[in-house]
Amino acid sequence: MTTNHDAHNGAPVSARLGIWAFLATELLLFGALFTAYAQFRITHAELFHQEHLKLNRMLGFLNTLVLLTSSLTIAVGIAAIRRGLQKVLKICLALTLALACGFLFIKYLEWSHDFHQGWFPRTNLFFGLYFMMTGLHGLHVIAGMALMVWLLIKAQRGAFSAEYSTPVEITGLYWHFVDIVWIYLFPLLYLIG
Repeated sequence: MTTNHDAHNGAPVSARLGIWAFLATELLLFGALFTAYAQFRITHAELFHQEHLKLNRMLGFLNTLVLLTSSLTIAVGIAAIRRGLQKVLKICLALTLALACGFLFIKYLEWSHDFHQGWFPRTNLFFGLYFMMTGLHGLHVIAGMALMVWLLIKAQRGAFSAEYSTPVEITGLYWHFVDIVWIYLFPLLYLIG
């Protein structure tokens, strides 16, 4: 007898296919932005080199560490609920949410400094792309945070178990995607220039 569940982790196949299809469209969106950035970087090499030097690499690196840590906490939470460890899941979801808040706070500090320096999306092509790409990524972080809050509420009510963890797993895939996008944004904007 066949079921709609993947033998590997219990998540329904349709849910996993759905999130992968959604992530593919998101990849197309960010891929187009990465391609535009690369093209403009080639055609405006001096501008992009000079302007990327103005970015705060330390804050960008700190944000990278924060998001990588958040990937770890969500992965541990998923592994925990697969074994029925609801308390560990709740702790991991709360930690992931806190790290996401930390990421946005660091980005707020960075953007505040940028604005104070007079660097805005309209300043030039580099800053236009920088703010568009990091802003779009930030919106994805906020969406992930909303999902984490929803998962925490459901987890508090005991909705997840070793037998049912699909929403946690699907949200984990989304969160890893958000982290991977930043893994590309950080060197592209802050290091390569």
